[in-house]
Amino acid sequence: MRICEVNELGRVAYQEAWDLQNRLVNERGQGSLSDQLLLVEHPHTYTLGTSGHEENLLLSEAERKARGIDVFRIDRGGDITYHGPGQLVGYPIIQLPRGENGGLRGYVTDYVRGIEQTIIRTLADFDIHGKPIPGLTGVWVETERGDEKVCAIGVRINVKAVTKHGFALNINTDLAYFEGIIPCGITDKGVTSMARLLGHPVDAAAVCERVVAHFGDIFGYEMRMRKSA
Repeated sequence: MRICEVNELGRVAYQEAWDLQNRLVNERGQGSLSDQLLLVEHPHTYTLGTSGHEENLLLSEAERKARGIDVFRIDRGGDITYHGPGQLVGYPIIQLPRGENGGLRGYVTDYVRGIEQTIIRTLADFDIHGKPIPGLTGVWVETERGDEKVCAIGVRINVKAVTKHGFALNINTDLAYFEGIIPCGITDKGVTSMARLLGHPVDAAAVCERVVAHFGDIFGYEMRMRKSA
């Protein structure tokens, strides 16, 4: 069975985590590193992906400074999202297989669907019914307010078929910070957290443990824990 090393890094500034991802992606592409899953929490941060629109960032620079929110334009797919305390962010650094002609398209789709299923199975362990929505990425739940996103997904795969970026699962996240953006540019659906859905704080360590287990099952890995990258 393939090995995937799990790095639980705690709270890490976004730029530091991005730099680490880039270094590990290069090492993985050179074959000097095994597949990795980085698990982190970020300080208050908004990130805009390759499809990001500035108009979906609603707070002014002064308002962001007053609230201690950093902004980064990055190279993942998608529009704008929020990272912050109470959220589990996962960055898989893995090399995807290629098709007979070296193509990646089908494998990329399967990879994103695999991340969705990892989160859906994790939520089910906590009696939350998560679901995908055709045409949209991420994991959603049905609420009395309509469909709401509980986990955002945005990835990038380089020419050597190595992945970076990943998913952001709202566990005990302060959802007020999503009011400063139009999350993913979607105006007719909301955002939620596991804590809001369950009505009480959730054990983040237990959620992390289930994410790791389901990631290994879905992608066919033996998951090996370590504390630093």
